[in-house]
Amino acid sequence: MARSARQSKILEIISTKEIETQDELARELKNADFDITQATISRDIKELGLTKILSSSGKYKYTFVGSEEQAISNKYIVIFREAVISVKSALNLVVLRTVKGMGAGVCSFVDKLNLTDLMGAVCGDDTVMLIFPTTTVASSSVLTLSDLLK
Repeated sequence: MARSARQSKILEIISTKEIETQDELARELKNADFDITQATISRDIKELGLTKILSSSGKYKYTFVGSEEQAISNKYIVIFREAVISVKSALNLVVLRTVKGMGAGVCSFVDKLNLTDLMGAVCGDDTVMLIFPTTTVASSSVLTLSDLLK
């Protein structure tokens, strides 16, 4: 699980902070209690398909850029499976409970799924809330997300 947890943490870090270098990413991972080498970070960046883009602050930062035609990497699905504890609906909302510290990474992955009629997603440390226009669409999305856990 260490690899999946580490890669999930990388996705969380780059979705919440502007990380410009592998050294910055290594520091963030070490602050999160991951003992990691530069070679491992480099390999993770390649496996996750991360790239650098120019941010609004004028710095380059790591990000995940996927095309709509590109299939979701199996790496992300493995991370999703290991991080998500439960998927439940409440009226037009879907709530995903995650392992502590994985909320942002899971939320970022769910955004990339382009779920039908997803109006927005909000995440915390161990929770992701998805907002849909109707209970029917929310229920359908619970089935889709639950299928990813199998």
